[in-house]
Amino acid sequence: MASPAPPRTPAEYAAVVAAITDLYERRISFNEVLGLRAEGTQPGHAPRLIFEMRPQLVGHYLYGRLHGGVIATALDAVGSFVLMLGLAERHHDENADQIIARFARMGTIDLRVDYLRQGIGARFAASAEITRMGGRIGSTQMRLHSDDGVLIATGAAAYILS
Repeated sequence: MASPAPPRTPAEYAAVVAAITDLYERRISFNEVLGLRAEGTQPGHAPRLIFEMRPQLVGHYLYGRLHGGVIATALDAVGSFVLMLGLAERHHDENADQIIARFARMGTIDLRVDYLRQGIGARFAASAEITRMGGRIGSTQMRLHSDDGVLIATGAAAYILS
């Protein structure tokens, strides 16, 4: 019987997180258009995606509030982002390229968004937690807060993992 692979070194962990962050911030073009940036990816921190309000993200021109599609996209992105970090943790014997290759098999299969309040603010933060990560399906619960801590929206999603 083979022994389990040892955990990643801090340098290996940093390389995997850097690759996942690059994927979400720069290689997914729509995320880049929205200005999504990863935060809190160090061990022991809650990862999240943040973005700044800009005129291009306004959905209601009279009130200057965030477009509902931006809200849904941010929630969907943070759900899959947290799952990618979870997959990296689960498959700690794989290098950054192997983890990123898993993204090619990932896809959103169900997304529900509850819009709770108007998206008003200068900066927004999307966070998520994994509620289930099986062999083929992963599920998350997500939240979007404004810069003053107001809960704007919540979401739940399921993703195909393989």
